[in-house]
Amino acid sequence: MNIYKINDIGELITGNSYVGRGIVIGKSADGKNAVSAYFIMGRSANSRNRIFTEKNDAVYTEPFDASKVEDPSLIIYAAIRKLDNKLIVTNGDQTDTIYDGVKAGKSFSESLTVREFEPDAPNLTPRISGMLTFKNNDFTYDMSILKSIDEEGTDCARYSFAYPSKAGLGHFIHTYVCDGNPIPTFQGEPERVQIPNDIDAFTNTLWTALDENNKISLYVRYTDLETGAEVNRMINKNK
Repeated sequence: MNIYKINDIGELITGNSYVGRGIVIGKSADGKNAVSAYFIMGRSANSRNRIFTEKNDAVYTEPFDASKVEDPSLIIYAAIRKLDNKLIVTNGDQTDTIYDGVKAGKSFSESLTVREFEPDAPNLTPRISGMLTFKNNDFTYDMSILKSIDEEGTDCARYSFAYPSKAGLGHFIHTYVCDGNPIPTFQGEPERVQIPNDIDAFTNTLWTALDENNKISLYVRYTDLETGAEVNRMINKNK
């Protein structure tokens, strides 16, 4: 087994009907761009009734049809926010927790000590988070997963990962291993994945690989490390 293998993310996802929500962070192969991506999937009507929207430099999940919303608490949130030289990406309202914590002088992992997995028994969905920190025309990034330590949800296990950026290398973390009942949570370290230079190629690879029935929305951002210019791609299945 080659622990340094860099995987094709399309091959990792294709044929897996439910990886849940996922975050990818890395650097393009030419070393010119910081890359981040976030996608959501859903099995229930409530989960599928969502779209991504952009507002004031942030990305939000919002209901596609507000009249059909059953429980907004775990499906409506700011998924991506900027704070000074940082970009925060998460699968829940812990985006705001990290934002407020870092603004108050805490680190990424310190900010998350007040949060835990989602209260959606029996799945006990993990909270996954990432943060890019830009400096000197380069960046580093952190990732985290907060998940139940047992089937009953008696306590929270906390895992944090810190990475330097390396050209062509990204890390991919998602909430679930695959579909199930209850759904098995993600295991191990974030997966090593290839990051191409072309945002459209990367977006297409991700969107095409995600299960057609369960995919909902995808957002990809390439940030030019020299100029800070951002290029974004957003896909919503609900239109």
